[in-house]
Amino acid sequence: MSIHFVNAAVIYPDRVEQGFVTVEGHRIKAAGTGLPETGPGDQVYDLRGKYLSPGFVEIHSHGAGGCDFMDGTAEAVITAAKTHLQHGTTTLFPTTLAASREEILNSIDGLRLARRIMTDGPELPGLHMEGPYLNRKQKGAIDEQYIRDPQREEYEEFIFYGQGAISRWTLAPELPGAMEFARCLRDHGIVPSMGHTDVEYGQVLEAYHNGINHVTHLYSAMSGMVRRGGFRYPGLIESAFCISDLTVEVIADGCHLPVEILEMVYRLKGPDKVALTCDSMRCAGQNVKESVLGSLKNGQRVIIEDDVAKMPDRTAFAGSIATDDRLVRVMYHQARVPLWDCVRMMSLTPASIMGLADQVGSIMPGKTANLISFDEDIRVNGVMVQGSVAFGSFGAGK
Repeated sequence: MSIHFVNAAVIYPDRVEQGFVTVEGHRIKAAGTGLPETGPGDQVYDLRGKYLSPGFVEIHSHGAGGCDFMDGTAEAVITAAKTHLQHGTTTLFPTTLAASREEILNSIDGLRLARRIMTDGPELPGLHMEGPYLNRKQKGAIDEQYIRDPQREEYEEFIFYGQGAISRWTLAPELPGAMEFARCLRDHGIVPSMGHTDVEYGQVLEAYHNGINHVTHLYSAMSGMVRRGGFRYPGLIESAFCISDLTVEVIADGCHLPVEILEMVYRLKGPDKVALTCDSMRCAGQNVKESVLGSLKNGQRVIIEDDVAKMPDRTAFAGSIATDDRLVRVMYHQARVPLWDCVRMMSLTPASIMGLADQVGSIMPGKTANLISFDEDIRVNGVMVQGSVAFGSFGAGK
C-alpha cells in the first residue's frame, strides 16, 4: 500500500512545483508533476494547493513545551520533542548547556531512554553539547560557574558514556587543548563547531584546518573585529564570511538578529552554507511571562517579553522562544527570501552539516518520508515521520 499526496505545491531545494509525492513504507517512492498511478488500498491526501515540504531539521534547541533537555528525564525530552514536532520539526538535535558532570550524564541518559520509548515524535539522532568548554568573556546567558577548559579525561568520559549519543559539540577554539579536543571529536564522528568564543582570524583558520567547519549561532556570543595599535583584526563574525567553506547557523526569530542582517547572511553565504536554528529554551510553544534556562534544579530565571527571553536585568537575551515554523516565516515574509531557500536552510542544509543529507532534508525518491504540510503563513497542519502521520491531518483523504 502506498500513500499519495496530490494537488500539492511541492517544495524542492531549488523550486516549488505543483504535483504529487508518493510514499511507500518509510521512504519516498516518487515525486513529480500531474497525478500518480494509484492502486487498490492506497491512501490519497488531497492538499488542495497547500505546500508539501521536507520536515524541518533542527540542530540547536534546548527545549520546548515547558521542558528543557537538561532536565535529564525521558519525559522532558519527549515533551519538548513533540512540541517541536507540531511546528514541523521531524529531525531534532537536543542541546545541552555548560553544566556539572552529573547533569550532562543525566542528559545523555534522558535522550537514550526517550529514543527507545517515544512514539509519534521526531527523529533524535543525537545530542548537541553546547559547552562546557567555552570562553567566559562570551558566556552569553550560560552560567559561568560551569564553564571550563577542555579536560581530556572528562570529555573522553562523556564520549564513551554516550556510546554514539553525542552528534555535535560547540567549543571555543582558543582554549588550551581545544585543537586536540576537536581532533578527538572528529575521530569519533562528532561534528565540532565554534561558538561562545573570542577567536581572531588566525585562530579561526587553525580551527578550520583542525576540522571545525561550523559556526554556532552567528553574531551571538562571539568576537567581532577589534582594533589594536591602529590595526584591525577580524573576529569570528568576519572570519565566517572570509572562509567560504565555513557553514553557519543563525537564530532567525526576528529578534536575535535584525531582518536586514538575516538577509545579508543569506545573500553572502548562500542557502547551502546557512542553517536556520531556533536555539529555543523550555518556554517555546508556551504563553508564559517567566521561565528557567537550563535544568529546573540549577537553571537561571529569565523573563519573556517582546517575543524573546531576556535576562532579568534586561541587559541581554537569554534565549529564543521560537519554533522552526516561525524561522521560515521570518525569512520568507520579512527577509523576502524565496520559499524554497527558506525551507532548504531549515532542512537540507542543516542535514548536510550533520551528515544526514543522504537520508533527510529534501523530497527525493529513496529518502526517509519525513514530510510536512503548511499554508502561505507557514502554519503547519500535517506532519509525517518515517512514513506515518505523527501530527495533524494533511487534508481530505480517500
